[in-house]
Amino acid sequence: MTLAPPAPAPAPASCLEARILALLLPYHRTAGPAAPDPARHARQLQRIRRFTDAGEPVVLTLPGFPCKSPNPAKVLGRLPDEGERLSLAFLDGLCARIGELYAPGARMVICSDGHIFADSIGVSDEDVDAYGDELRALIRREGLRHLDTFDLRDVHGDLGHDAKRRLVTDAYAPSVEELRAKVRSDEETARLYRGITRFLVEDTAHHTGSRSALQRACRARAYEVIARSQAWGALVADRHPDAVRLSIHPQPVGGEKFGIRLLECADVWATPWHTAVLKDAAGRARLMRRADAERLGRLVLRDGRPSHFEATT
Repeated sequence: MTLAPPAPAPAPASCLEARILALLLPYHRTAGPAAPDPARHARQLQRIRRFTDAGEPVVLTLPGFPCKSPNPAKVLGRLPDEGERLSLAFLDGLCARIGELYAPGARMVICSDGHIFADSIGVSDEDVDAYGDELRALIRREGLRHLDTFDLRDVHGDLGHDAKRRLVTDAYAPSVEELRAKVRSDEETARLYRGITRFLVEDTAHHTGSRSALQRACRARAYEVIARSQAWGALVADRHPDAVRLSIHPQPVGGEKFGIRLLECADVWATPWHTAVLKDAAGRARLMRRADAERLGRLVLRDGRPSHFEATT
């Protein structure tokens, strides 16, 4: 079960772009107080208006769905499971609801970024390919007709993964020195740096050294992951210059990107590829670490593979 669609935030009936944006606002992922007034999100309104003025489908881009965490205490395996299935259905449903307001409808481009930083997070390129292939198969099987996918294979074809990463980072990535300066001067960047560092520490399953050594290594790697992630975002923006830019990370109100929640979770940073799904007796889904979900529920298989947990109490 995806997030239940609450009533949209109030917006002037004559303002089509505000009514479209109001469908997204209940799911805004932000580190601060929410802002349900569409007028507080001028950049998103402007981008939506470009499509509605032209009578074209609204295009939204969402970098994410890279690969599963390599830590088996957090996830059920290396392939998409119920978390991805529910999240993709939720995104497709948002686009369908836009189509109920606006006849040309909307399309969501899932910009899978796993190959950009696979070697920095301890995941093989083969696992990233397997995850991406299954993600596209899942979209086909579920009939999610408002979703498209985009990854490095659409950019640099059959080049080797290292060569693809190098081309993108050389063209778009900020330097580590630039990022260090921004972490010191900008609270949003500092929050992202802390969040990525935490993920890297949690995703390291077989570290044999001290905790302090692991944290130092992950702090250094966090700059590389952020630089590559920003490079991917810049490439996506080049390929889809007019799109409404979404993010799976918390974003400030009025920012260039609009952070979006995919499923219910206690952690504002949680994603389906870093967690497992636990469903309660009513079918409501929450994201949490696999180890925690395992203590609270029983494992459910789908097509012979681990899918999610169902609460036993």
